[in-house]
Amino acid sequence: MIGLWGHATPTGEIRIKAGDIELAVPKDEGFPDGTQLHGRLAGGELVGTATAPNGASWLWTGHRAPSLEWKGAPKWGKPIRLFDGKDLAGWTFADPTQASMWSVEGGTLVKHGRGSEIVTTSRFRDFKLHVEFNCGPMANSGVYLRGRYEVQIETNAAQEPPNRRMGSIYGFIAPDPSPPATPNVWHSYDITLVGRTVTVVDDGRMIIDHREIPGITGGALNTDEGSPGPIYLQGVEDGRVAFRNIVITPAE
Repeated sequence: MIGLWGHATPTGEIRIKAGDIELAVPKDEGFPDGTQLHGRLAGGELVGTATAPNGASWLWTGHRAPSLEWKGAPKWGKPIRLFDGKDLAGWTFADPTQASMWSVEGGTLVKHGRGSEIVTTSRFRDFKLHVEFNCGPMANSGVYLRGRYEVQIETNAAQEPPNRRMGSIYGFIAPDPSPPATPNVWHSYDITLVGRTVTVVDDGRMIIDHREIPGITGGALNTDEGSPGPIYLQGVEDGRVAFRNIVITPAE
């Protein structure tokens, strides 16, 4: 299960009986510890309640994720520079009260610490994305594709499993080989996303080759996987991370 943030986490026992489903929400996924999900299939979707130990409850619905399959190869359009190195035109903040944690310095877009996510005002479906980044010591950020799938950037996750470290599709796909999480050095990602199939090249070396992303990353802007979405740079994690040369080439 993926909750409000975090990564795919095992649920433990899932009980299915007489058309009903019941499971405990994993810890650290945005719900009070001990929350139980109850639901049943109705009209082609799951509907039910999430109930906390104190009796508080919320209604929820579950929809089957789209396959997002492509037929044939995409035709690529013209590259679009998302950041001009001068100002934040074309970007907005998920939390404007935390906007001061971002600045434009010397042609780079800089996150100085924990603050807001910064999100493009444009939306994209399938694309090739080039982004260069410089991650300070013990820092963390990420590039969210369509605002839903995070390509991890970090220098503070050496204790985490490979699918949560540098170059991973966070919580799902580990890079192979693993790129070095070297601080204070400029690196680049070249990312291709077609449907839910992703390829990631780190500093010219393939680390994820045409792999299917099973679902959204915690912290996604929404769960509407069938629609276009923005590029967003994660701002809620620790440390200083700088970005430059952010260029997207959409499929036509």
